[in-house]
Amino acid sequence: MMARAFLAALLAAATLSPLAAGAAGDGAKPPERAWSWQGLFGTYDRAQLQRGLEIYTGQCVNCHSLKYIRFRDLLEIGLSPDAAKALAASWQVPGEPDEWGDPTLKPAELHHAFPPPYRNDAEARSVNNGALPPDLSLMAKARAGGADYIAALLADPAYNAGQPDQDGLYPSAYFAGGNIAMAPPLYPGLLLDAEGNQASTASMAEDIAAFLAWAAEPKLEERKRLGLKVILFLLVGTGLLYVCKRKIWARVEH
Repeated sequence: MMARAFLAALLAAATLSPLAAGAAGDGAKPPERAWSWQGLFGTYDRAQLQRGLEIYTGQCVNCHSLKYIRFRDLLEIGLSPDAAKALAASWQVPGEPDEWGDPTLKPAELHHAFPPPYRNDAEARSVNNGALPPDLSLMAKARAGGADYIAALLADPAYNAGQPDQDGLYPSAYFAGGNIAMAPPLYPGLLLDAEGNQASTASMAEDIAAFLAWAAEPKLEERKRLGLKVILFLLVGTGLLYVCKRKIWARVEH
């Protein structure tokens, strides 16, 4: 019984992804989507993650940090070392003080995390009507629904077509309270596909949601592989123990 319970727990751990740790408050429940990484053998869609990265670096990075992701992590989504280095070098990070003790800046390297868009929370609030843009590293875990919630919120037609009220808030069926301070970040033309066609808001919402799901759990595929190895080991071990038990007890007279 204990072995079966342990095996069931491992199977659940390998199958389920902890992307829904938080709560979305009283917002509408987002529709469930079929994501490539779901299921025991699911994996991330590298092309989708790279499109999501392009959306983040082209739009979201202006307000939101990604402090738990380092540029070297982008190698896992299919970027070449040269591409990751070039992307890192487009950011500035603090360098060594100069001869007068004044701070300096230098291009970021692969081991650096994504630099935040603001120097501190006070600056962030001052340019965002008092709202503090959250870090997106764990956003897919911080909201109930995970990637489903992010994609639904960003693709909501009412949100994208809405106008801010007197408080600067936009209507959002999925955000707690029904209003959100963030202006709609996605629009046609923000991202072009390989053929040069404009990506739809709905497809871009799924791309950035997938990228943030990966950012929240970049080791998901590794965890699944390890879980499968453990399950295989336990199955083989259980079979061997059963054979040994039959062989030993077959000699005992009843």
